[in-house]
Order: sequence, then C-alpha cells, then structure tokens
Amino acid sequence: MSYADQIFIENCRYILENGYDQTGEEVRPHWEDGTPAYTRKAFALVNRYDLSREFPIITVRYQNFKAAVDELLWIWQKKSNRIADLNSKIWDQWADDDGTIGKAYGYQLAQKHQYSEGMYDQVDRVIFDLKNNPASRRIMTNIYTHADLHEMQLYPCAYSMTFNVSGSKLNAILNQRSQDMLVANGWNVMQYAVLVHMFAQISGFEVGELVHVIADAHIYDRHIPMVEELITREVHEAPALIIDPEIKNFYDFSVDSFMLDNYQHSGKIGKIPVAI
Repeated sequence: MSYADQIFIENCRYILENGYDQTGEEVRPHWEDGTPAYTRKAFALVNRYDLSREFPIITVRYQNFKAAVDELLWIWQKKSNRIADLNSKIWDQWADDDGTIGKAYGYQLAQKHQYSEGMYDQVDRVIFDLKNNPASRRIMTNIYTHADLHEMQLYPCAYSMTFNVSGSKLNAILNQRSQDMLVANGWNVMQYAVLVHMFAQISGFEVGELVHVIADAHIYDRHIPMVEELITREVHEAPALIIDPEIKNFYDFSVDSFMLDNYQHSGKIGKIPVAI
C-alpha cells in the first residue's frame, strides 16, 4: 500500500466517523442547482510524508500527475495568474473578463521585495537562501496577502510553504486553510512533494519530510458516497518518481522533466459535482 493511500483513507474515515456535520447551517458554497453545499469536516489534520522513502501519490484512484505538475509550474515557475498559460481547464471557472484569476497564487509569488542582498520575489528568495543560507529559519513563502484578497477570484487554499534544512535533507511544511478531500487532497500532496524535490535538486540537498497541515479538512455532502466507495478500493504500492538529474536551474524544469515509474492505480472515479 502506498503510504499516501494509508493517510488518505485514515483521514477520510476519521472525517466520516467523527467529523462535524454542517448540515442546516448557513454556508457560503452551493451546488449548481442552488442547494447549499454542506460538509462533514475535521479541524487541524497534520500528515507527515517521508519523501526519501516513497513518492506520496494515492493509488485508490487515478491521479493526473502531468496535469498536477503543470499547475505547480504555472504557479511556482511561471508565477502566472493567466489561465491561457495553463495547459488544463481546471481554473477556467474562476477566470475574470481578462482571463486571469486576479491577484492570486502565481501573481503573489512574483511580487518582488527589498532585502539587504537586493530585490527578490518569493521563489527566488527561497532559492537564494537554500544556496547561501541554508541554516536560516526564515525560508518561507506566503501568498495569503490580506491587502489583495478583494482582487482574487479565489482565496488561496494552500497558502504557505516553510522550508527547513536539517543536515543534508530539505524538509518543508505546507499550510492549507481549507481542503476538499475528494477533489484536492491527493492532488496537492503530490504537487508539493514534487516542489520539494525540485528545490532539493537545484540546491544540492536530499529530500526529507513534507508535513501537510490542513486547518479545515472536509468532505462535501454529495461527495460522501464517492469517498465511501473510494476508500474500499484496492490499493497499490507507490511508484518511483524520476526527475531529469541534469537540471540544476529551477526555471529549466518542464512537465517532461518528471515521470512516474510503475504507477498502478484502481482507476478513475465518476464525474465529481463541484461546489461553487
């Protein structure tokens, strides 16, 4: 069994059996037919993945690894907020009339700030510190910028990364304010695992732990039957992540720089209703 499967199944079972049920309360999300989209939720889930042991991808359902990496590069490498720069349609419903998602995600990472060593955006500052000051306890990013929230089409869900070097290993904490477990949990975990691998490779470190902190981990009411079926499926061993070893510059990575060796899974799931 993939360790990511074990964590996903445990999290979902905990939410289903012990989570707080919002039914009947006033909630912001709704379904396309106008019905309130209630959740069953758990507060403050903390999951740890040792990236040196295996790549954390769930196998109880198919995960589109290439599309996940493409979105990661769109945010962290292209630092874009334009949906035309993304090769999938996953952000189309949040696009404004200009074809952007507003001052969100990649836009925030691209903003430059003054440091004693010069002007850096958040990504380049992480790279600078990993290469020049790896003992720092200040290597982090944060895209939840309160002054710009009113100009974002969607408030950031995964909003902060903290990087920490211990000996030869690069560790990281992903902070997430909210997570739709069915739609996004497996997706985000494999994305940010790839990001840690990228930063480790270009700065000369081995990968260590990815710690995922979720403030509000939830399953929507109309997703519950799908999750119940999903967590009973056959699980498989984790595949191996293969990265082009020749790449030493963060901006030289492409989707084709990554592949999974022997990714076995239990197939796709049906069309997932999306809460708006």
